[in-house]
Amino acid sequence: MRALKRVLAVGALTAPLMIGCAGLASANEGPEAHWGNTSFVADETGACFAQSFSVVSPNGVEHGSHLICADSTGVSGFFTDAGASW
Repeated sequence: MRALKRVLAVGALTAPLMIGCAGLASANEGPEAHWGNTSFVADETGACFAQSFSVVSPNGVEHGSHLICADSTGVSGFFTDAGASW
């Protein structure tokens, strides 16, 4: 049962990353500068995923960060995003 919970937690934590990367790749128009830092940890006590990013493109600027953790007590996290478009 613990193995099943771990598999579900890892899947829930990595799916948004895969979708987000595909969205960024398909939305590129013109020159862009970006920075990103991602960390992921999974062990017998739970799993955590953290990411910070910044993007500057012809359409605007954006910065964000998020953290998602899952353990035997549940799932918790946060998401912060700021940006401007023109």
